[in-house]
Amino acid sequence: MSAGDSLSGAGPLHPVRLAPSLLSADFRDIAAACRLAEEAGCDMLHLDVMDGRFVPNITFGPLVVEAVRRCTGLYLDVHLMVEEPGRLLADFRRAGADGLTVHAEACVHLQRTLAAIAELGARPGVALNPATPETAVSYIWDSCGLVLVMTVNPGFGGQTYLPAVEVKVRRLRAAAAAASWEGRIEVDGGISPATAAAITAAGADTLVAGSAFYGKPDPVAAARAIREAAEAWRCPGAP
Repeated sequence: MSAGDSLSGAGPLHPVRLAPSLLSADFRDIAAACRLAEEAGCDMLHLDVMDGRFVPNITFGPLVVEAVRRCTGLYLDVHLMVEEPGRLLADFRRAGADGLTVHAEACVHLQRTLAAIAELGARPGVALNPATPETAVSYIWDSCGLVLVMTVNPGFGGQTYLPAVEVKVRRLRAAAAAASWEGRIEVDGGISPATAAAITAAGADTLVAGSAFYGKPDPVAAARAIREAAEAWRCPGAP
């Protein structure tokens, strides 16, 4: 076991935020999906853009983001799972994205891409696939406001959470503290009341939930359960 593996979770730097993933919503009524997130007291909406190249699936483009923007005042957290994301940044920003997150694996010049996002007035974010080490962000702390750690392999909703990624989140939180970085660490994939406590204890402060929110009969109660679980790590004897 390495020194990084033995790190105890210091917990999140910021209050925990909940971001329902619109990909799991009923697209027959996007406005209703946005209202559900608002009624549940969620902090933002997470929009997964997939191109069929970087990941096998294809989802939606700027027109859908624009439609969502007309439906809600919530922060729009746009996750670009695409090849050559630099080509699309301006289009998604014009559509209403508040934050644009690109994959480290898809960017030849990552810092340049993040600078371009900042120049557009959006929050720059970097996403890491499960097999990508946290060291991929070692040289761009001052260029990003968010690091998204995938807790499943990207491309499809409803996948099983990978607990091994918790070690990476702990290491990432420790590295962020050493760099005096005050951005957010987001996690996406398999987040539910059963997994929220462990990943929050490891240092995540923004939780993306898809089927655990939109797939439940009562999404408002589901959001409450995820938030309560995310705080459980603070309690003595909590798992």
